[in-house]
Amino acid sequence: MTILYATLIIGGIGLLFGVILALASKYLEVKEDPRIDEVEKMLPGYNCGACGTPGCRGFAVMIVSGEAGNLKRCKPGKLDANFNPILEYLKANPNPDGTPVNIKL
Repeated sequence: MTILYATLIIGGIGLLFGVILALASKYLEVKEDPRIDEVEKMLPGYNCGACGTPGCRGFAVMIVSGEAGNLKRCKPGKLDANFNPILEYLKANPNPDGTPVNIKL
């Protein structure tokens, strides 16, 4: 009988924590701009940190938010041809409020 009570208590605790985790994942979800992934794919992918960010992901976040200012901060992507696809993508996909991303070569 003791084993049955212990099993029911542990099962109840597991069920309670499962419901709490399911609710937390729904209400505490962090939504990220899908443009960040696309811009990151267009960067060289060296994660060298020469641009002043920890890697290409950080630089992609700065590009999409408009904080990067200049794409030539990325040292491995020396040619303007490397950055033209990023500029075209950002022109075709402006900010959610409709304003263009303020970025230049």
